[in-house]
Amino acid sequence: MSTKGPGISSKRQDFWKLHQSGCFVLPNPWDIGSAKYLQSLGFKALATTSSGLAWAHARPDNNLDRETVLTHLSEMVDATEVPINADFESGFGANTTQVEESVRLAIETGVAGISIEDSTTLAGHPIYSIDEACERLRAARRAIDKAGGDVMLIGRAECFFVGRPDLAETIARIKAYSQIGADCLYAPGIRTRHEIEAVVAAVHPKPVNLLVGSASDMTISDIAKLGVRRVSVGGGLARVAWGGMMRAAKLLADEGRFDGFAEAAAGSEMNALFKSSNNT
Repeated sequence: MSTKGPGISSKRQDFWKLHQSGCFVLPNPWDIGSAKYLQSLGFKALATTSSGLAWAHARPDNNLDRETVLTHLSEMVDATEVPINADFESGFGANTTQVEESVRLAIETGVAGISIEDSTTLAGHPIYSIDEACERLRAARRAIDKAGGDVMLIGRAECFFVGRPDLAETIARIKAYSQIGADCLYAPGIRTRHEIEAVVAAVHPKPVNLLVGSASDMTISDIAKLGVRRVSVGGGLARVAWGGMMRAAKLLADEGRFDGFAEAAAGSEMNALFKSSNNT
């Protein structure tokens, strides 16, 4: 795994600076190739996606083991020149001691930010209580502080994602996470301008991450005016890639037609991209 050195320290400093003003896009690649392509477009930072990575391994979201995720984080950091934010699910630990250890290992990969969600992935109990979630975030905070404190901690309130679209509960959670040391707050699933403005106001002046993983009538400019500091797309780009492949494959399987290849990227373009990125 990567070790913390001058290059990693510089990436982490750059990541903090991106959150100080304005609004930036933090797209989510799912492998080294997609990461290198996004970097070539000029994005200043990237974030991993637990769902995109899981699908690449033929698994549903939140079904990969810690070692697989840590290996992926290390590969993404080593392959790129921009800061990487880790989608670290709920911290890979049944208790706070394990969460702290897992976050320590994630820091060692060289990531610049670590997102910890309050989802349990359990059908009957989909989200930790606020007290439980806070203890888990405190464990992540301890690991970061012990490692030097230069990695950003993102606290995620998953209410809207787990079937509890309660804005009041979401705000109570992100306020609590902010107060115990989360550097950036994230409530995936909120969509309306009212919801976004309420979340931003609740933790101001700390930065807020907004998820836009599907078609939206809002532009980045619109979102910036609501006070959002960063916008990620989760598994959105991975789903776009899968959607194109699935449509083309179904046409081939069901009708023996090759129409699905009409919008395929040119092989020469792909070869030129990766030849250039590898030389760099």
